Amino acid sequence: MINFLNILLQERAVSTAAERYLLVYMLAVLIIVTTLVIVFFIVFQKRKNKLLLDKIKQQQEFDEEISRTQTEIQEQTLKHIGWELHDNVGQLLAYASMQMNMISAKASSDIKESIDATSDVIKESLKEVRSLSKSLNNEVILNIGFEESINNELNRLKRMKFASAKLHIKGDKVPFNDKKHEIIIFRILQEFFSNSVKYSEAENLSVFLNYQPNMLVIEASDDGKGFNMETVEKGSGLINMKSRAELINATFNMYSKPYEGVKIIIDYPLS
Repeated sequence: MINFLNILLQERAVSTAAERYLLVYMLAVLIIVTTLVIVFFIVFQKRKNKLLLDKIKQQQEFDEEISRTQTEIQEQTLKHIGWELHDNVGQLLAYASMQMNMISAKASSDIKESIDATSDVIKESLKEVRSLSKSLNNEVILNIGFEESINNELNRLKRMKFASAKLHIKGDKVPFNDKKHEIIIFRILQEFFSNSVKYSEAENLSVFLNYQPNMLVIEASDDGKGFNMETVEKGSGLINMKSRAELINATFNMYSKPYEGVKIIIDYPLS
């Protein structure tokens, strides 16, 4: 009887040890499986995030290339228009002015005054056409310089519409990283001027160039009717200005309130 009990106790001990080993084995397997799942999830997330970042980067590069291509096409179009204005329209106006002078020399005194007035209008138109053609041609802008190009454009706008249009410069001039960037910033300002002419009903324009050691801060403003920034429709003009600024790593911001005019600020890094 005692031997039988001993045998039962031994069998129970063996069974308990086996159960313990089985439990340890199952726990080890569970830990290994859980670890593999976690590692797989982490690797999957990293790969997913990398693919998303690559996709975002590719989209940004694509958008930049599209914007760059559009800008180049626009520049070529403006250059062509500038040539047409200077070579064709300018020549026609010059010829018309010459003809009017010849007619005025032979005309009677009672119509001479009217002919001279018409001749003056033609001469003024010729002057404006030549001035406009210069502002559309990149080579001319680069030749006369960034600041002088802005000044010429403001003078042209003053003759055309505004009571005053002034350029203010602060600090010592620092060269641009790329001469093409001068053209891009000038085109942004032209877009702003164009919107002021068409929509603002402003009387005064001003441009401030603030040269800092590592930054050029450009501020352009008008005193027109302004608009509500929250409700205004984002048109192609604003999109063009922003996309051009992004091409040169510049920061573009626009500010306006009803009856308080419009202001744009461009922060262009010089280094």
